[in-house]
Amino acid sequence: MTKKAALIGGGVIGGGWAARFLLNGWDVDVFDPDPEAERKIGEVLANARRSLPSLYDKALPAEGSLRLVRDMADAIADASWVQESVPERLDLKHKVYSQITALAETDAVIGSSTSGFKPSQLQEGLESPGQILVAHPFNPVYLLPLVEVVPSDKTSPNTVKRAEEVLASLGMKPLVVRKEIDAHIADRLLEAVWREGLWLIKDGICTTEELDDAIRFGFGLRWAQMGLFETYRIAGGEAGMKHFLDQFGPCLTWPWTKLMDVPEYDDALVDLIAGQSDAQSGHMTIRELEQLRDDNLVGIMRALRKTGSGAGGAILAHEATLATPESPDLPVTLHRQIPQTWTDYNGHMNEATYMEAASLATDGFMELIGCDAAYIAKGGTYFTAESHVRFLNELHQGQILTITTQVIQAEGKKLHLFHYLRGPDEVLAATVETFLIHMDLNTRASSLPSDAVIAAMTEFADAHAKLPSPDDLGRHVGQR
Repeated sequence: MTKKAALIGGGVIGGGWAARFLLNGWDVDVFDPDPEAERKIGEVLANARRSLPSLYDKALPAEGSLRLVRDMADAIADASWVQESVPERLDLKHKVYSQITALAETDAVIGSSTSGFKPSQLQEGLESPGQILVAHPFNPVYLLPLVEVVPSDKTSPNTVKRAEEVLASLGMKPLVVRKEIDAHIADRLLEAVWREGLWLIKDGICTTEELDDAIRFGFGLRWAQMGLFETYRIAGGEAGMKHFLDQFGPCLTWPWTKLMDVPEYDDALVDLIAGQSDAQSGHMTIRELEQLRDDNLVGIMRALRKTGSGAGGAILAHEATLATPESPDLPVTLHRQIPQTWTDYNGHMNEATYMEAASLATDGFMELIGCDAAYIAKGGTYFTAESHVRFLNELHQGQILTITTQVIQAEGKKLHLFHYLRGPDEVLAATVETFLIHMDLNTRASSLPSDAVIAAMTEFADAHAKLPSPDDLGRHVGQR
């Protein structure tokens, strides 16, 4: 399959799609008549390059190429994925789809970013509607994994299958909606919260900031990891969901909400909400708010990554597909982009993160010799006894860091490693020498590794014994 995506519309959502495809190695052509399209997409890409790689402990593929074209036909030519992200006007979408279907490859997936229209509405009047489905993402598209995949009865099952495969390869979580419905799943839930929020503000119960506080300090944190029903299952205690429903189900008949009613959308309500929003967030620019949002999302999603919960599971699944480069002499034990969280006020990696990178490289070597999660679960592991780091060159956010590892000693309980940290152009940025002891986690005492681990690390040690010893081997602080 050709890894080329054609994006029809390059606004906030289209630009997010461009970043998601590009940073996963796809070539992207964008058709958008907006004279500001290049600037807008460039700003979205800058945010994406800063945040998306920070989710992973492996480097993403080399970026694809980006073109902004003036002719829709040029964009769609040879594309295996076409994504429409034009304004939410059905007449405009019909016009666009009549052009797309006439130009697209017969096996291309044609997705729509629409948040409200059903795919059957988009397919009206088309001779070949089978390629079209809704692929509704969430902003920022380059960071949030969820994408609602909504087919109609006319959408080819093969198109749905290929759409799921492509989206998963981009690190996204495709959620296939079982039946088409206006606004799909997530936006229907958001609409309910939005309507109730408008009433709470209109009736003077709270301000926009206080309503946001109710979400971000409370149930928003729970939802990020467990969603709605799993959260309520816990609320039911040991008796589970049935007890929760028995306890709280009757309150559904109480007049708590105004979901079936809508406040009058007049100038007074608009001014009230806009004024409160300005007071809440007007001290920051949109770009500053976007970076704050992205940094917070990265932190939350990396926390979820540790347990594989929610979006963390999508990150781990995607990372498992990312390739690690090979080195002719020494194994590559870490290959990743340097996240902004590893840099300090000087703009480069701080001393603690050099050691963090080396620790991840040690973990990478452990995987190579079979000392993985399953091995640790059985009670065996290595503890670091001593390390020495030497700083040679600066490393900056966004650069690719590659670590190779040489085995100096692998005898019995002892494992002596030497890590080479290299930045752009293979420039040596640091070395980290580390000495480890194998431990039994049950007795918390040193012990011999398993025969399989001994055999694997001995094989590396024998091969590396033929290589020159590192110049910095055995250094101490202050040694010239």
